[in-house]
Amino acid sequence: MYPRVEIMDTTLRDGEQTSGVSFNAREKLSIARLLLEELCVSRIEIASARVSQGEQEAVRRIAEWAAAKGYTDRIEALGFIDGGVSLDWLGQAGCRVVNLLAKGSLKHCREQLRRTPQEHLCDIRATIGGAVARGMKVNVYLEDWSNGMLHSPGYVYTILDGLADAPVQRFMCPDTLGILDPYVTERFCRDMVTRYPQLRFDFHAHNDYDLAVANTAAAVKAGFHGVHVTINGLGERAGNAPLSSTVAVLHDRLHCLTGIDETKINHVSRMVETYTGIRIPGNRPIVGENVFTQCAGIHADGDNKNNLYFNELLPERFGRVREYALGKTSGKANILKNLEALGIELDEASMRKVTERVVELSDKKELVTAEDLPYIIADVLRYDQVENPVRILNYSLSLAQGLHPAATLKIEINGCEYGVRTYTVCAVRVGQVTCNENLMRFHFTKQVTYDFHICFTDRVFLNLTCFIERQV
Repeated sequence: MYPRVEIMDTTLRDGEQTSGVSFNAREKLSIARLLLEELCVSRIEIASARVSQGEQEAVRRIAEWAAAKGYTDRIEALGFIDGGVSLDWLGQAGCRVVNLLAKGSLKHCREQLRRTPQEHLCDIRATIGGAVARGMKVNVYLEDWSNGMLHSPGYVYTILDGLADAPVQRFMCPDTLGILDPYVTERFCRDMVTRYPQLRFDFHAHNDYDLAVANTAAAVKAGFHGVHVTINGLGERAGNAPLSSTVAVLHDRLHCLTGIDETKINHVSRMVETYTGIRIPGNRPIVGENVFTQCAGIHADGDNKNNLYFNELLPERFGRVREYALGKTSGKANILKNLEALGIELDEASMRKVTERVVELSDKKELVTAEDLPYIIADVLRYDQVENPVRILNYSLSLAQGLHPAATLKIEINGCEYGVRTYTVCAVRVGQVTCNENLMRFHFTKQVTYDFHICFTDRVFLNLTCFIERQV
């Protein structure tokens, strides 16, 4: 059992460095509330100093809300070594914790700042003093720390030696370019903890090699006290460590305490997806649309036999449910699971026919969902009982914003009174059954009328043919 690990979410700062992502003040406040009050993260980083007036307004709104809630010390923002300009900017917005960006590699210090290590150290200490004088708390980012440990470890030790007695709450060690692997991460982090046991360290991963979660776990295993994450893995280039996977690994593999409410992870991920417009990949662990969906029939069959295909990542932990896909590989077991969820029972012969129809549709690349099963059942079983008097030959749909949907059908009516005739008719909606299913009334002659249930989806042809309801 590892001690409690602080989760610092930087969606509103580093996550906003994702290409195409920009939050306004209202969105930032909304996400801050979700992170602190629903997910219960330890801290959040909400902005970079000196970005814009709009950014300062966002910081001000969050800071005012946090002060009223008693969360002031959990709200942080990135500041720079710039003679106190960043400190003034953040102080005017009400932010009381600054994450000071210092250089963690000799190359960055010399080539970007054009400073010697001692000069940079003096600049850092002066800025820390200025923050404390303004009543602010300070954490220090050692930017490019991973390259510093690889190529100039002596420089890293010089900076930490020079700041060990400074009023710094935490030293943040970023893998800025995402170059580390878990083995090297653990070695470097253990070196920090061994050399400076009195200091607190955070690890900040980037996902360039798709190792951000593994590296974060390695840092905690080595003894780091906090880790940085973002919702949905947002961040510069390939992004940061996603909160969802990081928390699952810390809980299940390292048995850490984080305080995160796992049941809210999916909800918060979907909200951030909405705000950013960046879709969550269907196979992203924990929050992807498909990750709790069994496709192979053998898996569904195993779930019926003492949950043989379950693991620790139960969907209920994350506010989700297990689903069973319908397709050519699903088999009878998957269909049975979906029918159980719908409260439908079928005999063996009917199950075989429904399974055959699902496979047939899948071979045609039709997407079949659980919501389609009642239509499929009605279609398959009804054809066995009576000859259907109406057959759809062709159709055209019209969908427009603000207008009722309409369908033009070419159908064949086999009525003994009229014989076999073909009609082209236009239908207008006369009622709504569900959010996307409409009752359509078609008048063929003065004497013959049919009501249809029509579901306006990409599977409309399937639903049209299955739900011819009655003859009036």
